Amino acid sequence: MAELKTVVIGLLGTTLDGGAKEQRWERWRPSVDLCRHEDLVVDRFELIADASARGLAAIVAKDISKVSPETEVRQHVLGFKDPWDFEEVYASLFGWTRAYPFAPEREQYLVHITTGTHVAQICWFLLAESRHVPGKLLQASPPAARVRSQPGSYRIIDLDLSRYDSIARRFKEEREDSISFLKAGIQTRNPAFNRLIEQVEVVASRSVEPILLSGPTGAGKSQLARRIFELKRERQRLRGSFVEVNCATLRGDGAMSALFGHVRGAYTGAVGDRPGLLRAAHGGVLFLDEVGELGSDEQAMLLRAVEEKTFLPVGSDRTVTSDFQLIAGTNRDLPAHSEQGAFRDDLLARINLWTFDLPGLAARPEDIEPNLDYELDKWDKQRNRRVTMNREARALFVAFATSSEGVWLGSFRDLNGAITRMATLAPGGRIDVASVRDELERLRKLWRRPGGERDDGLSELLGAKGLMEVDLFDRAQLVEVVRVCRESRSMSDAGRKLFAASRAKKTNPNDADRLRKYLVRFGLSWDAVVQGGGA
Repeated sequence: MAELKTVVIGLLGTTLDGGAKEQRWERWRPSVDLCRHEDLVVDRFELIADASARGLAAIVAKDISKVSPETEVRQHVLGFKDPWDFEEVYASLFGWTRAYPFAPEREQYLVHITTGTHVAQICWFLLAESRHVPGKLLQASPPAARVRSQPGSYRIIDLDLSRYDSIARRFKEEREDSISFLKAGIQTRNPAFNRLIEQVEVVASRSVEPILLSGPTGAGKSQLARRIFELKRERQRLRGSFVEVNCATLRGDGAMSALFGHVRGAYTGAVGDRPGLLRAAHGGVLFLDEVGELGSDEQAMLLRAVEEKTFLPVGSDRTVTSDFQLIAGTNRDLPAHSEQGAFRDDLLARINLWTFDLPGLAARPEDIEPNLDYELDKWDKQRNRRVTMNREARALFVAFATSSEGVWLGSFRDLNGAITRMATLAPGGRIDVASVRDELERLRKLWRRPGGERDDGLSELLGAKGLMEVDLFDRAQLVEVVRVCRESRSMSDAGRKLFAASRAKKTNPNDADRLRKYLVRFGLSWDAVVQGGGA
């Protein structure tokens, strides 16, 4: 088998590697002297330098060629605005490693961590430990003062060796703590949700791009957004505040003013300047819940603010700046909303780089018990009053909550409400079977929709999870469509009844095809509807 070539990857040390005059040969320069070791043959040196140090990089590359003619030197330029900014340095080095054509079957890689700032050294460690760089760390040391002519010494750190397990374990434990924090400390048992939170943790740690959280009402979008902010603040990734607004509450001219601010005299009643929520979020996180409810003008302004970090307050001809990370939440199908012209496709393209679909409680039945314990603990901490639940009561509640009856239309909000009611009414601070039975009847009434049997028909057709994902407006319409279908002789007959007013205006009406396409939107077929089974 052919011997692997040795490739060293390292940053140019603007101080340690410095020097343009002949006296530089009297100094220890780690990048140059590393290639002087007889027992370390460097076949290629990937020398990474800041744009401002191109001249020094050229000198060092030339000097390496002098001391080791067999070493090929490749120069790479990365622009660091602030070499002490961890997020910027990590993002640049991470991007470089992602683009680098590693070939571990032919080459072995040594990451030189002697040069560069402490921030850069930490970033190299993380990239090697996570295997984004499939190599080992290389640490060089200067020679003793009396033997300056020697290249010094070096040490290769293989993180796969057992003596470095404690270091790797520390980073793993920190990441597990972060993931647990994002889940509010709940040890969820749902594999898909665990994978989603692991991805959220990585994105929260490495990216400042917008994040889109989608999912049904009550799925926990607002709570997760705040946890992302707190995690980034804990890691010193931002300095500002968490600013939250429900876009469904913004209406008319007040929406523009609330988001982007206004200047005095912008409109009647504007007696003073108003900074707006975007400026309040400078240096922090802006969470726009129900972002699909924004009007077209607000969407256009938001797009500019996200892309350029500038916008115009209402009534002003001078732009203002706000550098924030956007987290958007929605319970709508934004791509479908965009196709209908209700949401700008360019804004959607900008905010859905990182999209995470949060499942509702009905889709996570295995998480009922952990969340039950979490809600009881939260009740205890908030009210300083301990409430317990006996075994029979717990079994009865969990059996109902995980059955087909547990549709959880309000998702975790419904669960929180149920626990709050039971804990408040618990005799002697202990939830018993009678308390649970009373609560289950309340939940049944809460989830019972007008139309009785007709709505039960939708539950049978769509299932609990599918029904939960249908807006109330669409649900009311679908109930009537299903009724007409079941009372009609054929799909064409049902189509004629449903589209009687609009069909007269069409030159070539195809009512059956319109009905078929409508049913497909909900994953239904004609046979499934008229026979009463699922699609």
